[in-house]
Amino acid sequence: MSFLARENRKGVQAGAAVAASAVAVAATVWGVAALVGPGGNAAPQQNVARPGATGGAGRGDDGRPGQQPQGIPEGIAHASESGGDAVNITIDDGPDPRWTPKVLDTLRRHDVKATFCMVGPQAKAHPDLVKKVVADGHRLCDHTMNHDTAMDKKPVAYQEQQILEAKKLIEEAAGGGARVEYYRAPGGAFTPDSRRIAAAHGMRPLGWNVDTKDFDKPGSAAIVNAVKREIGNGPTVLFHDGGGNRAQTVDALDQVLSWLKEQGRPTGFPVRTAPDPS
Repeated sequence: MSFLARENRKGVQAGAAVAASAVAVAATVWGVAALVGPGGNAAPQQNVARPGATGGAGRGDDGRPGQQPQGIPEGIAHASESGGDAVNITIDDGPDPRWTPKVLDTLRRHDVKATFCMVGPQAKAHPDLVKKVVADGHRLCDHTMNHDTAMDKKPVAYQEQQILEAKKLIEEAAGGGARVEYYRAPGGAFTPDSRRIAAAHGMRPLGWNVDTKDFDKPGSAAIVNAVKREIGNGPTVLFHDGGGNRAQTVDALDQVLSWLKEQGRPTGFPVRTAPDPS
């Protein structure tokens, strides 16, 4: 064999060895990342969107192998699945034994479906109300364990605990295989990590366009006027059924739903899997 042929053969063999080593290293890195998973202490936190990723290797949002949520973006949703002029009614901080039933009655009377953003311990304390929300065809949203509006300044492990423990309590209270489909950060205190954690567990981060300020009890008229004034900002409206006396909210919600009907504006649910154009 000539010198040139021998050298060429050596080059091919060396290249093959390098390629094999690279594959082995890549496999090792992938294995470590999969074992640690998002939120683990041994892996750096990534804010890159990874639709369908889960909190553990090969496990879905219910912890079973192979049950991964499909196509949940990390971007904050505002748009409506129904498109057009549809409005999303969202209800926060419950369930509350006095006010959630009144809110449900109002929604039922107007034949409107809403998204209920629940606090974990509240859901655990009132599973009958969570079941009623689901039975009426409304959707569930995770609003954390403690409604900490400073979550965006807390460690990732704390954010993960707040989100995932609340999800577990809400779904246990709902029963029947009901799923939490959205995550809303208290006070809008989202972080790239909290959005990633939520999406990886099947929950679309959910924002709002119209803050009715009903939490401050400004009067029913002020709440209604806030909706009329700000609905041009976008379709997702924020109300509350928890956190105190919500008589003004119930009255204002009734008026707002009547007004939306007069305006020819349907209601719907926020987008879950579609990109948000807003």
